[in-house]
Amino acid sequence: MYERLPIFAAALWWGSLSAIGFMAVPMLFANLGNPTVAGNMAAKLFAAQTWVTVACCVVLLLLSKRRHAEQEEGWAKTGLIFVIGGLLLALLVQYGVSPRIVARQDLRLWHTVGTVMYALQWVCAAGLLWLLGKRTP
Repeated sequence: MYERLPIFAAALWWGSLSAIGFMAVPMLFANLGNPTVAGNMAAKLFAAQTWVTVACCVVLLLLSKRRHAEQEEGWAKTGLIFVIGGLLLALLVQYGVSPRIVARQDLRLWHTVGTVMYALQWVCAAGLLWLLGKRTP
């Protein structure tokens, strides 16, 4: 069971990023008549997504080295780059970019920066999931 927890955490991380960023938020803007209302709801969904990311990444960091083991798990050598990178991107978007978007400060620039950082976070989660999926327990 222990060997399956990293892939479960990575799948939850990647799946939640995909569902929120590529389905739920676009549907808000497509179906709510008011972009301000859609934007406020999207900000709440992205904030919740940040906490899913934090939880999954903390679990992955804890699982990267078995208790009382002398070495890290095999996936951890490359995988930790994805985990730490994705975690930092999520926190930077939440606390650095999102407040600027909500304040409507140079909206086009900060929305582009946030979108690129979200996509990079998705790539980190996908890369980790790919890495974990090809290893054999």
